Amino acid sequence: MVGWIDSLTRESYKEIIIDNLRFCQENENLEIYAYVIMSNHLHLVCSRLDKDLKELIGRFKGYTLKLFLKEIKNNIAESRKDWLLELFHRSAFKNKQCSEFHLEQYTDFPVSIYSNQIIEQKINHIHNNPVRTGLVFEPENYKYSSACSESPLEVIQI
Repeated sequence: MVGWIDSLTRESYKEIIIDNLRFCQENENLEIYAYVIMSNHLHLVCSRLDKDLKELIGRFKGYTLKLFLKEIKNNIAESRKDWLLELFHRSAFKNKQCSEFHLEQYTDFPVSIYSNQIIEQKINHIHNNPVRTGLVFEPENYKYSSACSESPLEVIQI
């Protein structure tokens, strides 16, 4: 997220990401091997069958931004509404975006992983994000992670 701010603190924001990832699984051949949604970022270990993953991620981000902005604007409980919208607007202006708002960092992009050892290392790293930040004591206790047995997303076991 822009400036690493905690913009995904509300469950409704995380659910937007879950719903969009599920749509990509069902309609865009996205295979998810591991994920975690933190308060300020998302990690995925994934692939896309027979199509460009980077292109899908770009569309995923754009659509997620639209839904996220709508949720912020309509959520009367969001005390940071004006601040978040101003921050996302400044980010788009600062980075010369065509859109009025910009949500994510520019440094994120798909990285190819070719070894089972590296895949396991990446999965362990992302599953331990909630532990390192003090949200849970064990990775499997964090709801928005593929480490959780009650994960809201279907993941492919490696």
